[in-house]
Amino acid sequence: MLLIVVVVVLLVFVPAAVLVSLVRRDGHGTLPPEPAHRPWTAGDLPSEPYSSTHLR
Repeated sequence: MLLIVVVVVLLVFVPAAVLVSLVRRDGHGTLPPEPAHRPWTAGDLPSEPYSSTHLR
């Protein structure tokens, strides 16, 4: 019975420890910000919705 408990504990805690180690090594899941070279545009599309510009 004790052997089963030890095996189950190892099967639970060893993968959990590996996962925690990998996440910590990766930087806690954070990504560095990407620098913006120029503002985002949508080509020739207007900056306001079509319906709001024609209902005035």
